[in-house]
Amino acid sequence: AEGLNLCTSGSATSCEECLLIHPKCAWCSKEDFSSTKSITSRCDFLQNLLANGCAGAIENPSSSISVVRNVPLSSKGSGQSHLDVTQIMPQKVALNLRPGDRTSFRVQVRQVEDYPVDLYYLMDLSLSMNDDLDNIRSLGTKLAEEMRKLTSNFRLGFGSFVDKNISPFSYTAPRYQNNPCIGYKLFPSCVPSFGFRHLLSLTDKVDRFNEEVRKQKVSRNRDAPEGGFDAILQAAVCKEKIGWRKEASHLLVFTTDDVPHIALDGKLGGLVQPHDGQCHLNEANEYSASSQLDYPSLALLGEKLAENNIHLIFAVTKNHYMLYKNFTTLIPGTTVEILHKDSKNIIELIVKAYNSIRSKVELTVWDSPEDIGLTFTATCQDGLSYPGLRKCGDLKIGDTVSFEVAVEARSCPAEDASHSFTIKPAGFRDTLEVAVSYRCQCGCPGGAAPASGKCSGNGTYACGLCECEPGYLGARCECREGAMGELHHALCREAEGKPLCSGRGECSCNQCQCYESEFGNIYGPFCECDDFSCARYKGVLCSGHGECHCGECKCHAGYIGDNCNCSTETDSCVSSDGQMCSGRGACVCGRCQCTEPGAFGETCEKCPTCPGVCSTKRDCIECKLFNSGRLADNQTCQKHCKDEIITTVDVLEADDPNAILCAYPVNNCVMKFTYMELPSGKSNLTVLKEPACSSAPSAVTIVLAVIGSVVLIGIILLALWKLLVTIHDRREFDRFQSERSRARYEMASNPLYRKPISTHNVEFTFNKLNKSYNGTVD
Repeated sequence: AEGLNLCTSGSATSCEECLLIHPKCAWCSKEDFSSTKSITSRCDFLQNLLANGCAGAIENPSSSISVVRNVPLSSKGSGQSHLDVTQIMPQKVALNLRPGDRTSFRVQVRQVEDYPVDLYYLMDLSLSMNDDLDNIRSLGTKLAEEMRKLTSNFRLGFGSFVDKNISPFSYTAPRYQNNPCIGYKLFPSCVPSFGFRHLLSLTDKVDRFNEEVRKQKVSRNRDAPEGGFDAILQAAVCKEKIGWRKEASHLLVFTTDDVPHIALDGKLGGLVQPHDGQCHLNEANEYSASSQLDYPSLALLGEKLAENNIHLIFAVTKNHYMLYKNFTTLIPGTTVEILHKDSKNIIELIVKAYNSIRSKVELTVWDSPEDIGLTFTATCQDGLSYPGLRKCGDLKIGDTVSFEVAVEARSCPAEDASHSFTIKPAGFRDTLEVAVSYRCQCGCPGGAAPASGKCSGNGTYACGLCECEPGYLGARCECREGAMGELHHALCREAEGKPLCSGRGECSCNQCQCYESEFGNIYGPFCECDDFSCARYKGVLCSGHGECHCGECKCHAGYIGDNCNCSTETDSCVSSDGQMCSGRGACVCGRCQCTEPGAFGETCEKCPTCPGVCSTKRDCIECKLFNSGRLADNQTCQKHCKDEIITTVDVLEADDPNAILCAYPVNNCVMKFTYMELPSGKSNLTVLKEPACSSAPSAVTIVLAVIGSVVLIGIILLALWKLLVTIHDRREFDRFQSERSRARYEMASNPLYRKPISTHNVEFTFNKLNKSYNGTVD
């Protein structure tokens, strides 16, 4: 409620309890301070205590900070002594914190020029990488030439891996012991499988790298996943054998064309012992615990890589890119690049990844105590402050960025102890050590006086109060515990008819002694209050943003609501263009609730389907590419368009379903571009280098086109006429042929024709010379 005095309502009965209520609460240790008032009146805001006459006897410690070591930042890495290179400032600070009293300090980080580089090349030598092995046989020389353009102090090492040489990961039958490729027609000869081999310690003699690579032969394992994570861990923790230098930037290039085995996969082969994170290279520089320990987990890999300041570069084929991209979110300080199937782009890939690593700075926190709260505000190269951000990108070598670190102690440790934690840029050897001590005790003048007369000889006097010995009660320890009678009960009832001490305590010497509760503290003159009967949010009392006082949540500044779960801050709802939730939603409890269909993002700034999005993107294109438009002012452009990644192309590709096409007129031409929202919250804009312009056709072209069209139509019509006539004639001829075949006579036998010669047969009989004849006379 408005006007609530947290200090006086906090029921503090000692100076130490008062300091824990709120960082603005102070304690009056004056003996005769307002003797008619209650004990809790000694705990109040500073201005109230001064107004009530407690000047000179006030306990009000505050948090403080001191810089212990502050060596200036270096400008160059390679010099007489690399150990003197400093990339973070300051190097050590000491904090003395009062609970709830926030203090802050500033950290500066610089990526110095010409910093030494150690690069360890870790290669998958399974059978599918045979063509890659051929292409890197002279990698050392070429890579050294490129890297020496970036640093004058470069060293190169080499190691290889396949997988655990146990079933079911590898071929373990006796016939495969010396040659697991037996029976494989495409590649009949290869070396036995192995977990990891360290082949060449880091050296500046790149010819030795080439020699080691030429000696290598591929192997063959049974399943598709490889044992690369075993190799990464050994390369990270075996510092002496690998040869990592403390004063150098550490790069570990991991090349493979398949997925890795991860923790618990080893159970398939009977390996139930988790990886211990230790170095297990034997005298032959081979991983000796391959068949005893399970594969390492992602958490263990991330811990060991960060512990040894190693930047891991995943160089993987395109079809496995997304898997390893997801790994980078779980393993801090890693990057992933696409490797061609034959590794021909490996040098370009390494240089690109190195430049990417050197272009960003991200702070990490090690061993932070649980009762310490840290918040970061980054100030990057654009000069703008980014609350809640602990990293900066798009940096050049030699750029300096700063971070404001706010530290707050949430409570006091159980014992008078001190803690420390470390702030470290990811992948850097430089660290900032922060030592923390706590101001939880009061230093009242005179200290504690046992058996003091001010306490009737029955208690210890300290900071204006009596701490009674067992068996005594009262402000001056004047009553014995257990004194009964109505005389001593009168002041233990909140009102007539109500139970003594609200039924939650015992009345002794006109004072309520409240019962203890496993849920929290019961307090108040009549034990009417407690600090646990308040509204909760997701099981957390007062949402963790307030204090429970007498059944009501007293919210911290910036929070409201019955359970203090609603933030009144609106800064997080303001979009880059200055609008609340980009004009597409409402700010509710410190978060944007998008009301425009299709809008999303922390400030509803992303809305591919909203009208006007193309216009907003156009403003960024005009100001960034052409320094024109309404955002032409450089600072305005950088502020509004910081999340836009713009790429120019000759031809727009329209095959991406997630890309949205936009166009706008430019001098009788059309400028086209596509945009796509990325998971990181940024937008990828692809813009044509030049506007698309169409020229008006000439009159001659039009006339020729018309004439050609008429002639073409005429030819088509003639062809159709000819086709129809031919079809008709063929049908007539076929009909004639059919009728002819059905005629009853042929051309040579006319029924009207009569031959001119006729023949008649006459039969007769006669006798001549006693012979008879039958004959025919013509």
